[in-house]
Amino acid sequence: MSSYSALDSFLAKWHQRWPEWSLVEPFIAVDQRERCVAWFALLQEFDDILAAQGDTTAQDAKLAWWAQELRSWQGQRSRHPLGRVLDPLRAPWMGLADVLPDLPAARAALSDPGVAQRALQAYAAAVAAVESVVFDAPLQPEAAQAVLVHTLGQRLLRSGQQAVPASIAGNDAGQAVAAWAQQLLKGWGVRVAGPRPRRVLALLARLRLQGLAADKPLTPHQATVLLKAWWAARGR
Repeated sequence: MSSYSALDSFLAKWHQRWPEWSLVEPFIAVDQRERCVAWFALLQEFDDILAAQGDTTAQDAKLAWWAQELRSWQGQRSRHPLGRVLDPLRAPWMGLADVLPDLPAARAALSDPGVAQRALQAYAAAVAAVESVVFDAPLQPEAAQAVLVHTLGQRLLRSGQQAVPASIAGNDAGQAVAAWAQQLLKGWGVRVAGPRPRRVLALLARLRLQGLAADKPLTPHQATVLLKAWWAARGR
């Protein structure tokens, strides 16, 4: 497989997970669209590793490989197809590589909501720092919190009750998932801090999490998605 076809495969994998992105992508600057999807595709790899259950040996080995790969990006010596798009950007890749070991520990840090959030704070801060360079935007103080809530929400969407803190979990799995989703949504407005691509993706993720919070599938009308995405794209 050529590097171009391999890159297309990773980008397509992300688009398959987020088909609604095609609806809101016009809000993203044309010259940032490829790097935007490449960056979010990379974060999706980490989201999948965080959501792993059972024997996670393979996922943890993959995470260690990614830490080495990101260190090579610091010197623009990428091996992964996503690096063809991302490693020319002079982002703090080393900082992100250094916090990847937090993800396996964060899987077990679910005694209560506070512990679950603290376990991912350093990771979220590193992601926000890279993101500000990738999207050529000032690093806002609240940007890491937006990444943190998004990451916890993605884990809940992938893992269900397995991602619910023990202090919330009860006998009814659906109610526990809904309760944790409701907590995550508190303070997660239509607009969040961070670059425009982050704000737009956060809006899509928020709409999905609202379905879990309501304990029923929600399919917003396209016009509603567009209006809210436009509002998110405008900034804070």
